[in-house]
Amino acid sequence: MKIVVIGGTGLIGSKLVAQLRQGGHEVVVGAPNTGVNTLTGEGLAEALEGADVVVDVANSPSLEDDAAMDFFVTSGRNLMAAEKAAGVKHHVALSVVGTRRLADSGYFRAKVAQEDLIEASGIPYTIVHSTQFFEFIGRIVAAGTDGQSYRLSPALIQPIAADDVVAALADVAVGPPLNDVVEVAGPDAMPLDEFAREILSAHEDPLPIIPDIHARYFGAELNDQSLVPGAGARLGQVRFEDWLRQSISAD
Repeated sequence: MKIVVIGGTGLIGSKLVAQLRQGGHEVVVGAPNTGVNTLTGEGLAEALEGADVVVDVANSPSLEDDAAMDFFVTSGRNLMAAEKAAGVKHHVALSVVGTRRLADSGYFRAKVAQEDLIEASGIPYTIVHSTQFFEFIGRIVAAGTDGQSYRLSPALIQPIAADDVVAALADVAVGPPLNDVVEVAGPDAMPLDEFAREILSAHEDPLPIIPDIHARYFGAELNDQSLVPGAGARLGQVRFEDWLRQSISAD
């Protein structure tokens, strides 16, 4: 099976490329530095020639509202058009659990626009909604600091290891299109500020954490349903405390 991975040089993409190749598939790495640019359309036709499946795990380089919208809409239109021309049989996209519940966030509005393009394209698809990656929780926490403290929402989150996201994407990519959304999440839910305490304690960061129900997450306020999956989500195997211990040991 020929599979094109858009965003194939990033955290998720590079791991997915390796796993699919280990499974015996022909994999094309789609990224600007490999000559495949979804924003301009450069290299898309050549990369998609003969492709059975396209997996899009690319993310906007900017989280600013207008830039994110431009990225996901422009890239989505170019990619859908190229896939139609190439006769791609299955489009897989990585998105975020809670996307349609966070309309106050420009970034999440852009992800909704991307999903709408996929669903309206006529190409068989599967959208994988993932919770936040363990690997990015530190950045989320850092975004909540003013230099004197961390002000973070106490809403529940259920983050997942990148390796578990990749395993789910690989299974979806080689399976039949579902024309639906599937959810993946980590094994445990916990308030965001509690995850922050574990990370900051592990890194011996002395700044205090202030739980704040009005603290913004990509521009949106959270509640306990915002970022957790529904019933039937595929749960990862890696627990946060084990991942954190290994990541600290590797530093």
